[in-house]
Amino acid sequence: MATHSNGISALQTQGQLGLGSYRTAWMLCAKLCRAMVNPEREPLCGVEADETIIPFRTKNDPVVARAGRSGVGKMLVAVLSKSMAGSRGALKLIEGFGKEEIHAFVLGAVAPQTKLVTDDWPTYQGIPGVRHNAITVGPMAAPIVLPWTHRLFSNLKRWGLGVYHGLRRVNLQHYLDEFVFRFNLQSTPDTGRCVRYVARHRCPYGPSSLPRADPQTRLTKLARANRSI
Repeated sequence: MATHSNGISALQTQGQLGLGSYRTAWMLCAKLCRAMVNPEREPLCGVEADETIIPFRTKNDPVVARAGRSGVGKMLVAVLSKSMAGSRGALKLIEGFGKEEIHAFVLGAVAPQTKLVTDDWPTYQGIPGVRHNAITVGPMAAPIVLPWTHRLFSNLKRWGLGVYHGLRRVNLQHYLDEFVFRFNLQSTPDTGRCVRYVARHRCPYGPSSLPRADPQTRLTKLARANRSI
């Protein structure tokens, strides 16, 4: 779950662990997704900001979704990505593209007085405490102006289709957190770092206070496990 670059679905987890219930596997994966959020992670510096949509039509939405920034038949996601090598990012599910939500997301994720590069959408104007650089996109392709945010959310959409065969509004933020966890640690050659990262931030015990099983008990459990293979 923490070391595979693409992650693993609940159905795969059920098969790997031999669980009898899909719901049990899904709950396990959901709890691991929540554990992948570090509430004390460092704020981003020198970032691009943009927003994207993930199409999803419920039974109450029209068959043909409205064009533009309408939220009908879509899930709206705000995106932040470092403008240098795109090594870190942040994602948040939003209800609309209004100033209140966008400003709160940006201020909660970036360092004070950081440089913020966006398109010329007026929502980003007037964010306090940042050095804002708005670029008019015009006829050119948006990925040319904001390459790292577009890289991030294009990878997000491909990941969602490949691993989960589509994302849903319920629990979407947990899946976004899981993707950000993988995206932010993608450059590390030490795959075990991912496991230690989750354990360090979510384990209720300190490293020296973890309960240890009696050696004889561990050997007995190991022998039973070998007989069951």
